[in-house]
Amino acid sequence: MDDSVIIESTRRWIANVVIGLNLCPFAQRVFVGEKIRYVVSPATEENALLQDLKLELENLAATSIKTVETTLLIHPNALGNFLDFNDFLEPAETLIESLDLEGIIQLASFHPHYQFAGTRPDDVENFTNRSPYPMLHLLREDSITAVADDPESLNDIPKRNIEVLRGLGAEGIRALLARVAEPEA
Repeated sequence: MDDSVIIESTRRWIANVVIGLNLCPFAQRVFVGEKIRYVVSPATEENALLQDLKLELENLAATSIKTVETTLLIHPNALGNFLDFNDFLEPAETLIESLDLEGIIQLASFHPHYQFAGTRPDDVENFTNRSPYPMLHLLREDSITAVADDPESLNDIPKRNIEVLRGLGAEGIRALLARVAEPEA
């Protein structure tokens, strides 16, 4: 699949799901301001993806926040199995530490089959982190701090997101994700 198709699908997901459902109150500002770097990794296995992640962490750290505020490293050909993806997060976090970026850049994870511990696959809370493709979201901690007037309000986001998704129901969420995944005519 062409990288531009993958990026466009990801942009529709952000616009219609992340922003459209207000799952992340900070997303609209960087999306509209075009401060998101979209990178499609050609990696098909973990070591190659780890190298791509290293490069993107270094790029984000070296780039002005005025130009790029956050990066989405999309990897459609690697870690399609959610358990493998979930296991990959530990070496990814270790990489952040080894680059001395802990406290500077944090990692958020999204996957088409995302499943929180202690949930069933179709539980609505899993859909807060479901995306068209497996992806790693590299966030500058300064960006979060700058827009979060009340750090306690950050704790309310997951609970509110679950309520929004429960209102849609699993079928409504699946339908929305299917529409987002389809290329526009």
